[in-house]
Amino acid sequence: MKVDALRRVNCFSALTALTMSYKLFIPGPIAVSEKTLRAMAQPMIGHRSTDFVALYNSIQPDLQALASTKDPVYISTSSAWGVMEGALRNVTQKKVLNCMNGAFSDKWNDVALRCGKPATALKFDWGQPIDPEAIRRELATGAYDSITLIHNETSCGCMSDLPAIMAVLREFPDVISIVDTVSSFSGMPIKKDELGIDILITGSQKALALPPGLSLISASKRALDRAAKSPERGYYFDLIEFQKNHENGMTPSTPVIPLIYALKSKLEDIKAEGYETRYARHARLNKTVRDFIFSKGFTLFPKEGYGSVTLNCFANTQNIDLGALNKILKSKHKLVIDGGYGKLKGKTFRISNMGDETDETIASLIKSLDAALAETPKAVAV
Repeated sequence: MKVDALRRVNCFSALTALTMSYKLFIPGPIAVSEKTLRAMAQPMIGHRSTDFVALYNSIQPDLQALASTKDPVYISTSSAWGVMEGALRNVTQKKVLNCMNGAFSDKWNDVALRCGKPATALKFDWGQPIDPEAIRRELATGAYDSITLIHNETSCGCMSDLPAIMAVLREFPDVISIVDTVSSFSGMPIKKDELGIDILITGSQKALALPPGLSLISASKRALDRAAKSPERGYYFDLIEFQKNHENGMTPSTPVIPLIYALKSKLEDIKAEGYETRYARHARLNKTVRDFIFSKGFTLFPKEGYGSVTLNCFANTQNIDLGALNKILKSKHKLVIDGGYGKLKGKTFRISNMGDETDETIASLIKSLDAALAETPKAVAV
């Protein structure tokens, strides 16, 4: 075996040993397969080389197919928040409407204000879906030229009705839509062009089942035209720079090449499984987890009919000690779930079924949960 190849195998073995200590069933980052990790161990190439151009161009058709778009899908070395902030800088010149129903959509309003953008907070209770009619009433004032929304609000497991919302937004052609699909992309169909989404954003560490550090952004011509007129769009997340470099099969700045190798490998896996089969698997596993937790007397936290298909957020109606539950799961069963995010900590718990999970892995999870729940004490009243 050649020395370089041996080193790559040894590095991979060490990395695998670290990641095998326990399995993540949190809403992200999620478990990453051995195949995906091995894809990252390929030799490094120059990001301005013909090899990189070939790599970049080879994944575009599958990315476009997965997003149901004819527009390019740009690759950014950042978390999704990088391109989420960048999108605001690119297209908001007048005022942005921030649709808020959980921790991350709430944060988008804070980000807009920190960027110096006039913004209105369209607030709904955590776990309640975004109301399309409320959007229509606000946009009818003519005060806005952009809108942000999170399709699948991970903090509370609430998935808003994206087709209904986009039907309203199509009535306001001067308003650029910026849609976060970070925890729904590839777990269910999202037809970007058909829906009329101007800027679609996702990240690597959730349903795509890749390590963190990569985000994807696809922008319509309307969004690019707006960006071209914006003097404050910056450089690192400049949509015009992304487009110029895309035309040459490159990214504006040095990208995280190992993750792009991993993305190529994952896209091959998704294509081999089949999109519809993948979507059906996510829905089936989601229901399996939901039915089991319901059988233990818990209820879903988000409004009925608006639960996520890539994770479940349950209300802690049995008042169990979620910290103790996770300690048992981690020490005895080598897995972890989430004990509630932000102001919902201790009041809810979240279990992911996204990415590469199977009927077998979810069955194993449920067996562990069943055993751990039997040992878990009630929470101490404060």
